[in-house]
Amino acid sequence: MSRLRRQHSTTTTNNVETKDLNELKGKTGNVYESIAIIAKRANQINISLKEELHNKLEEFASHTDSLEEVHENKEQIEISRAYEKMPNPALLATQEFMEDKIYHRKNEDDLFQ
Repeated sequence: MSRLRRQHSTTTTNNVETKDLNELKGKTGNVYESIAIIAKRANQINISLKEELHNKLEEFASHTDSLEEVHENKEQIEISRAYEKMPNPALLATQEFMEDKIYHRKNEDDLFQ
């Protein structure tokens, strides 16, 4: 099991909870900046999970099947279901942000726009 899956499988639920906007704003001083940081981290998590899933499924893929022959691999189905049960990357990113586990900084160029 990957480090990312182990890290989040024990602490995060699939339930969406409302967040206090003042808490989000308090982390950066701007609620929109906080949401942008969460969105960028969610995208990073999504990309890494997608690559990981693709690599695991590729291990069980059979490349000799023709288009007419559909072969369902039980291991592939189980792996896919395990990933489907994982929390949404946006939920994971929000939890990381609220627990101060995300490093972020302001770009000097962004200050002058």
